[in-house]
Amino acid sequence: MKGAFPMSVIYCLCPAFYWENFRNAHEYIPRDYEQEGFIHATKGDDLLIKVVNRVYKNFTDELLVLVIDEKNVTAEVRYEQAKDGNLYPHIYGPLNTNAIMEIKQMNRTKNGWTIG
Repeated sequence: MKGAFPMSVIYCLCPAFYWENFRNAHEYIPRDYEQEGFIHATKGDDLLIKVVNRVYKNFTDELLVLVIDEKNVTAEVRYEQAKDGNLYPHIYGPLNTNAIMEIKQMNRTKNGWTIG
């Protein structure tokens, strides 16, 4: 399904059990928002796979990826360089859920995570 989404798509990873708290909400706020001060996101399938296999390497529960149209995010989105040298979109405020275009399940294989 590559190329099916607009160039303005960014991704946000979320454990399925946590997403249940926001399924019918107008805004999404991740668990680490208070500590971080922003919502971590990524752009592009390759970078998403890199991040999920680093951050969620030992995670065994169901994991979702929120497919977000960056143009519809009402909070400020800043691209900032991380320690790994890559630029990542950071959302500085709650994520309005109407910016979420789709929610996909991540699949865990013996070689790591893949997009479902």
